[in-house]
Amino acid sequence: MVNSLALSPCVRYSLHVKTKTLQLDGDRLLATLSALANPHRLRIIAMLESGGRNYVSQLARELGISRPLLHLHLQKLEDAGLVTSQLELSPDGKALKFFEAAPFDVELTPAAIAQAAQSLTNHTET
Repeated sequence: MVNSLALSPCVRYSLHVKTKTLQLDGDRLLATLSALANPHRLRIIAMLESGGRNYVSQLARELGISRPLLHLHLQKLEDAGLVTSQLELSPDGKALKFFEAAPFDVELTPAAIAQAAQSLTNHTET
């Protein structure tokens, strides 16, 4: 039996996947939510998840955004631990930075937020 979701051209997003080994502290939770709070960054993760690892120039072409703007978004995602990168040399000697979606789980419940809030290091509101 073929999984019908695997054949679907749409991308599914899930923020409520429980993990048994990793609890996000308050600062890490804020970084994760901040990184996900942008449509370009959601599209980047979706593209990397559905198409696999890719290099910056190709991602920029496929997303229709400039490489400098893409770099800013990728840096935010990488800082939050949502994507990983690796620098590789192409056969013609060019340095290509490849990115891929990192496996991540975010439990977003009132209890998880209350627990994470206790470990916030920045107590000022923005």
